[in-house]
Amino acid sequence: MSYQHILLVTDLLSDADIVAQKAKRIVDNRPDSKLSVLHIVKDTMVGFGYELVPASSLYDEIDDERCQEARAKLAQFLDRNDLHVVNSEVTTAISNSEGIVNYCHKHDVDLLVIGRHERHGIAAWLSGATADNILPNVPCDSLVVRLDKPVSKRS
Repeated sequence: MSYQHILLVTDLLSDADIVAQKAKRIVDNRPDSKLSVLHIVKDTMVGFGYELVPASSLYDEIDDERCQEARAKLAQFLDRNDLHVVNSEVTTAISNSEGIVNYCHKHDVDLLVIGRHERHGIAAWLSGATADNILPNVPCDSLVVRLDKPVSKRS
């Protein structure tokens, strides 16, 4: 298959470079393809009685500081991995899964590249893996890069 639009999803953790290099190899071998990079910042939720409402729908600036910090980290990530992209985006979403699936539908993504951390025990039961949650819902092929246990955020 000829992939025209490849999306790399990153959590910007220290092992994200492993996933970035896999995506880079795919793009480098397909000169007619374009690469986009996406990072999701989970939306701050505000409680109104029994309902939770995304704060971004109420106040545009509420997650702005977190998004600005993420944009700076994303720029460093792109430089460090020598990624040449047509689009790099930091966006807010209620969940990582929702943000990724929406982006794939909206931007006609052909191939999704995402990392998946191994989780065991209660961590697997409570949070699950984003990759596991999105695979049934994305309208494109997916490359899931297996990573070791979750790591801390890059300083």
